[in-house]
Amino acid sequence: MSTGKQAAGEAAAELVESGMRLGLGTGSTVAFFLDALAARRLDVAGVPTSEATAARCRELGIRLLDIDETTELDLAVDGADELDQRLQLIKGGGGALLREKVVASLAVRFVVIATVDKLVDRLGASFPLPVEVVPFARRPVHHRLQQRGFEVVERHGDAGPYRTDNGNAILDARFPGGVQDPTVLDIELARMPGVADHGLFVDLATDALLGDDRGGVQQLTNESTIDLST
Repeated sequence: MSTGKQAAGEAAAELVESGMRLGLGTGSTVAFFLDALAARRLDVAGVPTSEATAARCRELGIRLLDIDETTELDLAVDGADELDQRLQLIKGGGGALLREKVVASLAVRFVVIATVDKLVDRLGASFPLPVEVVPFARRPVHHRLQQRGFEVVERHGDAGPYRTDNGNAILDARFPGGVQDPTVLDIELARMPGVADHGLFVDLATDALLGDDRGGVQQLTNESTIDLST
């Protein structure tokens, strides 16, 4: 699906205009967007959602913005692990979900870039929901999620328990049959003590660019799907 990722990333780069303040996401599809953006040599600057994205922007010569000096962004571009027809998302497979959600919330327009296989009928049926938790609360939150009916696994890396750029742990929570009501679960998780954030992105995305293995791109909005390949 690298062809689809590249097509989506390059299509998103065409949305950028000189003078824009951008939100710069994280992940393999965003990498294609950053490469295409740098190639256009526009006068833009962006807030990165991870240390990895910040480092790549420095390599490409994309100017960075300090989020402490930013109250609004013209456009944010980021990937998704899953999305549905209503543009509700699951994000966090790369561990940057908290910063990604903060940046997305600042954007006038939030465009999701992904491959067509990421579009699902119900969120969470195949991909677990990442929940970012302060280390002190790992066990209490793990227990509460299990009580809620989730199958929970703490994420690990090569060197032991995984830690985000914020120093937090991630619990990957899977609910049999998927997420029934993203809006309700969004509120419930946000109120759970010890949860820093979670990977449900509800009512944040404005549209999505979905690439396929032939290099075609479809633009998905809440109202319609547009084939940009024709």
